[in-house]
Amino acid sequence: MTDELLLYGDLTYKIIGAALEVHKTLGAGFLEGVYETAMAYELNQLGLAFERQKALPVLYKGGIAGEYKADFVIEDKVIAELKAQKALSPVDEAQLINYLKATGLEVGLLLNFGVQSLQHQRRVLSHKASSAKSA
Repeated sequence: MTDELLLYGDLTYKIIGAALEVHKTLGAGFLEGVYETAMAYELNQLGLAFERQKALPVLYKGGIAGEYKADFVIEDKVIAELKAQKALSPVDEAQLINYLKATGLEVGLLLNFGVQSLQHQRRVLSHKASSAKSA
């Protein structure tokens, strides 16, 4: 997987790999905060720069409508939202897409630790076209 073929492909591959390691070690059944702490450990082990619970402005018509806290912003390129629930829902995906729209970042990951096998979704939002797509 290379960044030439997939926007930040190498980076998202590493992040998903870290999430798989966390899930393999802890399994399902913990609160989201436990997985967040374990993910921070794994991202550190990989030498990735990240900010945890980073406050990001929600932009609206040239102003700021509010803010939200991203679970992780990794390498200033990828938003990673962690969940610990029975399944990812369309609401989770819509939330991630809105975060990408609001922040100007293009790549987001949803990582759900609340299931038997790690559930992950990768979304790319082209701000030029303003449309999200699966990747």
